Amino acid sequence: MKQTLRQLVIAYYSVYIAAIAAATSGFYILKSGFIIDPLSQTGTTINTLLIIFIIGSVPLTLGYFNKLTKKWALLEDENQRLENYRKAGTIRIAIIGLGLVLGVLFFYIMNSQSMIFSAGIAAIALFFCKPSEAKISAELGISL
Repeated sequence: MKQTLRQLVIAYYSVYIAAIAAATSGFYILKSGFIIDPLSQTGTTINTLLIIFIIGSVPLTLGYFNKLTKKWALLEDENQRLENYRKAGTIRIAIIGLGLVLGVLFFYIMNSQSMIFSAGIAAIALFFCKPSEAKISAELGISL
């Protein structure tokens, strides 16, 4: 279980590091003068796609992962349960983290408030993905 937890924690905090890198990159892109007008067709399209991605991916990802963990809890092999959890947990963190990173990046490029709100929604959803030993054992029915 320690190895699974370690890998998920690395994935979890890597998303926050990527968000900081996106903010830094966005700042330098903005400083260079590259801006996408949020009211232009391109800006509206990016805004709409990112909002749809975040609003769609958060409940689907969290709900599907919950459904899978209930199914995995019935498996006999504890190592198989942990391996499945590790793979799917990493994918869940990556999908939700992508919304956060893109929201932060496009906030700088487009100077749009809706982008920072979208990134905030993804950050809150990512908080629900924070791995812990107690959470893993509770979801998979493994005794500590």
